[in-house]
Amino acid sequence: MAETIISPGISSIENDQSFISQTPIVSGATIIGPTVIGRVGIPTICTTYTDYLSKFGDTFTSGSTSYSYFTSIAAFNYFNFPGSGGTSLLVTRVVSGSTTDWTPATSSFISASSHASGAPYNSNLFVLETLSQGIVMNSTGPAGSNNTLLSGSKYNLRWQIINPNINTGTFSLVIRQGNDSFTTPTILQSLGPLSLDPYSPNYIERVIGNQIEVVTQDAGEYYTQLSGSYPNQSIYVRVKAVNQTTPEYFTNLGIPKTQFTGSLPIASSGSFGNAKGDNLPTGINGNYYENITDTNIQGLIPNNYTESIKLLSNKEAYIYNLLVTPGLIADPISFPLSNAVINNAINMIENRADSMMVIDIATYGETFTNVVNNASDKNTSYAAAYYPWLKTPNPSIPNQLPWVPSSTLIPRVYKQNDLISYPWFAPAGTSRGVIGVATQTEKILTLSNRNLLYQANINPIATFPSPSGIPAITVFGQKTLQKKASSLDRVNVRRLLITIKRYVNQIANSFVFEQNTPATRESFLSLVNPYLGLIQQQEGLSNFQVIMDDTNNPPLVVDNNQMVCQIYLQPTKTAEFIVLDFNILPVGATFS
Repeated sequence: MAETIISPGISSIENDQSFISQTPIVSGATIIGPTVIGRVGIPTICTTYTDYLSKFGDTFTSGSTSYSYFTSIAAFNYFNFPGSGGTSLLVTRVVSGSTTDWTPATSSFISASSHASGAPYNSNLFVLETLSQGIVMNSTGPAGSNNTLLSGSKYNLRWQIINPNINTGTFSLVIRQGNDSFTTPTILQSLGPLSLDPYSPNYIERVIGNQIEVVTQDAGEYYTQLSGSYPNQSIYVRVKAVNQTTPEYFTNLGIPKTQFTGSLPIASSGSFGNAKGDNLPTGINGNYYENITDTNIQGLIPNNYTESIKLLSNKEAYIYNLLVTPGLIADPISFPLSNAVINNAINMIENRADSMMVIDIATYGETFTNVVNNASDKNTSYAAAYYPWLKTPNPSIPNQLPWVPSSTLIPRVYKQNDLISYPWFAPAGTSRGVIGVATQTEKILTLSNRNLLYQANINPIATFPSPSGIPAITVFGQKTLQKKASSLDRVNVRRLLITIKRYVNQIANSFVFEQNTPATRESFLSLVNPYLGLIQQQEGLSNFQVIMDDTNNPPLVVDNNQMVCQIYLQPTKTAEFIVLDFNILPVGATFS
């Protein structure tokens, strides 16, 4: 159905004319999930796994056991394989309870060197605030030997003022790891020289930053609202408040004003405290890895994901090719709460129409009958399901081999596919679908198992022997969850359409408000046709045609301030079913 255009913009329409008469025997990312630290509910770009660790952490303890969230394992495997540079991962941290219950930690007392004019002695000059939220950021408490904070950890922070200089009116700030000591300090960031003079180019708020983002809802839409004048230059802290400034610190002769010389902070160190929020409330342990339940998914419930899913519906603010929510299970019987949230996420992805979602169709230990039944209520070309669960090394806990749902590792497969070839190639098979980091599948699928799954539009993860003797765990299907047989029931075709639509939409956006003339249309075609021709050369299209002339832009269309472009595509099909016909001939037969 055509979309009604109300405000200036682009209407991108798909007409699927590739329906197949008979059913065959039949197959860039963002992660939503819990993390140890980080900003709550704010989609955050990570460019490397090291960057991910600094923003979100890796391990935590529940009871007496160390764990990693699926989010961390997925991030590690997305980034860490040869040739994987140059891409980014969008991560949104979800937490238990309301996001308003989670607060950052603030700095302890930062005192002045002497009594400043009009201010009490040792007034708190400025307040720092951690960007990460939750009680894990609290380091305030007693110190042990060598000034080691007893509440210090590798995740929380401590601050240190160094080099205060009355002559220049400056000082430096060092952000240190919470579990370091005076003899072996672990410096995370050095900032300075800093000034409390708001007219100075090195004014503390200008150098460190004071901005804060909160998730806001208005008229049913979710977005992040940014406040603060200065972008955050630190990835650890921001300036929450400056309680005492030194405006125009120098006289016209360049001499420090006496009323301000006592207002610099003294050389000292301190910690952070008063943060709130915990995924592991006292006396309650989360269920992790294969033990997750519908009401205890790594310490969370499915509804904790709802706000983040709604926020990521804004495709003008967030651009991504693939969405995963490892831990949510699309099982309407055993995981009804999770299944409802996944359905909402699929609806969101369908409305965006510029990305895909990989869902987990079963919990650990499901029967094949239940696995197949779980897919019966799903019907979309914008989502794909893979089975079974996989065992993989935990990158942060030596010798731990947790079971993880397939969506934890499938983003790696998609990225691997795109590096070896292009998005319109099938992310499956022995060339592009081997999951090298997986050591074992929950079940070794037989051909009969794979047939059963594929008929239900579930992509099998097979285990094949290899010359090295190490089994090759391989994605061996590339179906979407669309039930009706067409070109769009394949992952490579859906990803082809996503890639083309995104590029053509960007081109079209530059033509909005341009003159609707034949010259403009020719200019548009001169950009689109070569792009589609390149994809054809790269085996993504068998043929294509772009029509944008007087035949589909008659006077009535032009008078309505519209410019119409019709794009016809014939996606290249993949060889999923290879027939080998061996013929035995008698002695003396001839070959023609």
